[in-house]
Amino acid sequence: MQHLILGGARSGKSHYAEQLARASQKEVIYIATGSAGDAEMQARIAKHQESRPPHWETIEEPLLLADTIERYANTRHCLLVDCLTLWLSNILFDAQGEYQEDIFLQQKQALLNELPYVHSDIIFVSNEVGAGVIPMDSMSRRFVDEAGRLHQQLAQLCTQVTLVTAGLPLALKQ
Repeated sequence: MQHLILGGARSGKSHYAEQLARASQKEVIYIATGSAGDAEMQARIAKHQESRPPHWETIEEPLLLADTIERYANTRHCLLVDCLTLWLSNILFDAQGEYQEDIFLQQKQALLNELPYVHSDIIFVSNEVGAGVIPMDSMSRRFVDEAGRLHQQLAQLCTQVTLVTAGLPLALKQ
C-alpha cells in the first residue's frame, strides 16, 4: 500500500495516518520532516511526538527523504512520512528563503524515482495548500505551485489517496 493523505491545517490528517499505521500490524517507522526553528514549532513537534506510541521508531530527516525511505523500506515495516509540505519547503528554499533549484529538483526526482520500488507500506501526509487564495509573494506562489505538482505526481503513483477534512476521510483513489 502506498497512501497519500491530504488535508488542510488541523484537518485530522496526521491522526488518520497514525490510525492506519497502527492498523497495519507492522513495525512503524515514523519519518519526521519538520525542523524546530522556533518555540511554536517545537510545541507542534512535541505534540506530535506525544501522540505516537513509544515503540514506533522515529527518524528525523528534513531533506534526504528518498534515501531514508530506501533505507527502511521492507515488507515488515509501515513507513509514515509526516509531512511532505514541510519537506518540500526544506528542499525548495534555504534558510534565507532563497530558491535552491538544484537541491529541489534532485530530491523531488529521487522521491518519485524511489516510490515504485518501495516494498513496504508507506503513508504520506501532506497539506493541501491549493484551495485558498493565490498568495501575493512569489516565494509563496512557487511553494503552492510545487506542492500542487508534487501531490499530482504522488497521487498518480500511490495506490490510495485520501482527503481529510474536519477529521473525516474521503477516499479519492482506492
